[in-house]
Amino acid sequence: MLSNQEKMLIVQIWERLTPVAEEIGADALLRMFACFPGSKTYFSHLDISRGSPHLLSLGKKIVLALAEGSKDISQLTVTLAPLQIMHAYQLRIDPTNFKLLSHCMLVALSCHMRDDFTAVAHAAMDKYLSAFAAVLAEKYR
Repeated sequence: MLSNQEKMLIVQIWERLTPVAEEIGADALLRMFACFPGSKTYFSHLDISRGSPHLLSLGKKIVLALAEGSKDISQLTVTLAPLQIMHAYQLRIDPTNFKLLSHCMLVALSCHMRDDFTAVAHAAMDKYLSAFAAVLAEKYR
């Protein structure tokens, strides 16, 4: 899975990005909605246009959950338990969307961090986002 060095790098990245959580999260969501229009069906009751309060709020929640989960990756299942239940049983979101959002988050991080998003950072973040998506999808089995 992730080496200790990769875990530390992931924590550093999320600590750096927490102040711009709304921007990063909203960018990732907009990318997902544009590239995978079917993902918008879960948000038909919200204004998810660029810059909308709903989009910014949702984006911030996602980034803060990613940042919180990175603090102790070995406890990711415990940390994400409330989100697992909400997404599986209340929102009933197709778990495929977690993978799609992970991909879009990687692109958003790359655009925002530019040269600081090295190949090592990209690989580590890809592993982390894959684990995050897998944990969120566990309740669907």
